Amino acid sequence: MRFEIRRLDEADGSTVDSTVVDAASVNRIVQQAAAIGQRLWIRPAEGCPAS
Repeated sequence: MRFEIRRLDEADGSTVDSTVVDAASVNRIVQQAAAIGQRLWIRPAEGCPAS
């Protein structure tokens, strides 16, 4: 399965950047964001078949 991950601006919550990654990469990205206090929004990617 693939997920869309959006990095959010700290001030207003707007999307700073967005990427689509496989399920195996989600944990690594979440751990990195947590280490620096970064806000993320994660959801299943639309139109991407489940693996």
